Amino acid sequence: MLQQTTVATVAPYFDRFVARWPDISALAAASLQEILQLWQGLGYYARARNLHACARAVVERHGGALPADPAALRALPGIGDYTAAAIAAIGFDRPVAAIDGNVERVISRIYAVSEPLPAAKPRLKALASALVPQQRPGDFAQALMDLGATICTPRQPRCVLCPWRRCCMAAARGLADTLPAAAAKPERPLRHGVAFWLTRPDGAVLLRRRPENGLLGGMTEFPSTPWRSEPWALEEAIEIAPAAADWVALPGTVRHGFTHFRLELAIVAGRGEVDGMWSKIDRLGEHALPTLMKKVASHSVSALSAYGGPAVGEPGSGSRNSGRNASPLIAKRTGAKDRR
Repeated sequence: MLQQTTVATVAPYFDRFVARWPDISALAAASLQEILQLWQGLGYYARARNLHACARAVVERHGGALPADPAALRALPGIGDYTAAAIAAIGFDRPVAAIDGNVERVISRIYAVSEPLPAAKPRLKALASALVPQQRPGDFAQALMDLGATICTPRQPRCVLCPWRRCCMAAARGLADTLPAAAAKPERPLRHGVAFWLTRPDGAVLLRRRPENGLLGGMTEFPSTPWRSEPWALEEAIEIAPAAADWVALPGTVRHGFTHFRLELAIVAGRGEVDGMWSKIDRLGEHALPTLMKKVASHSVSALSAYGGPAVGEPGSGSRNSGRNASPLIAKRTGAKDRR
């Protein structure tokens, strides 16, 4: 949970998680949907999928107990070099270096490594490994992480309090604030999509489950077009809508940032019935909705409440080509002929 997420955010999730699944066997027996539902809001959902797969592999291969050997740990789903080393060192006192971002920062400053990340990672790992003691390596691993988290911070490091101040080459040269160096990050591209807010007469809204693999894998979502670099025209989007309906473009867009790209979703609303997964709006919290889809739900409910006219899909609600409600992202072709 702490990968890419702060302790303050993780703490309540962790408490709920271990209260529900107190050991590896209990976690392995749970369904992926249960885990994703409890994980929603933490982001980076591949971690939850890997955690579930890892628990099942530990039960099948190791009788429900984590192995102590770093190589055996790395063979488990979702466990890479850092996690394997952290488990081996902290859990089993194996003399291995657990290299997270905090440790990389400390080591880069102690040795004044000017080579930018990620190219410097192999050298930083070698330097950190040479420091690991044979006695109490687990304590050393945690101390080094804490040093980076509390003293050797990314900005304004508290060098006067650092126990390694005398041997820090970066501090001696006045370079601590500049290290570790990072290669320039390319600007994240912008993608566009259209989400379909389809309700039926009883007020339930249509959902679907994303494929297990890939971005937001296994999570629940509102149906949408593919996400691409060009905005969608309204007529083009409704060609792949989940049902035939009198689609109305809601004003505004939903914006969300992923690690490698930014996303803007326009939303169209309609009323109809089709086979699929449906949920009452006040029960959406029971589904594994990622933050993006919670934004879609909030935006749709707010926009429809402010719409002021008949319910979407009822006579007089306006056609799917209604100009006054069209989002600017999908209004390019609203003059196209009505295909009802």
